[in-house]
Amino acid sequence: MPEDMAFTPAEAVQLAQRLIDDGRPFHAHEVLEATWKSSPADERALWKGLAQIAVGLTHARRGNSTGAVTLLRRGAAAVASYGAERGTAVAAPGSRAAGLDLETILSATNALADLIAVRGLDAVPPGDLRVRLSG
Repeated sequence: MPEDMAFTPAEAVQLAQRLIDDGRPFHAHEVLEATWKSSPADERALWKGLAQIAVGLTHARRGNSTGAVTLLRRGAAAVASYGAERGTAVAAPGSRAAGLDLETILSATNALADLIAVRGLDAVPPGDLRVRLSG
């Protein structure tokens, strides 16, 4: 992906979700990272966290349970900090993050990290190694 690739937040979420659903979370990470790097400072934690979640999914698909759990939790923490700074876990309409269901992202990411940590990657079908970013 070109270094200067730029996406609107809606485009980034839509493309990243499609890539995650297609089993290509590393490519989703690239899209989310591009958005993170071009975001205003007050939104970087959100996009960085989403990119880290995608890297966690990448580790999971590659069989690295430790890396998966670490990055999924790190990403969830960054997304949670973004929501906490705004006093809400769901982005307000009109913000660059509108359309992201932060509560669902956090719940699904933490549940997947917990499942991998407790049961291992063998207990998670490859089709379940994804997180919904939007509805």
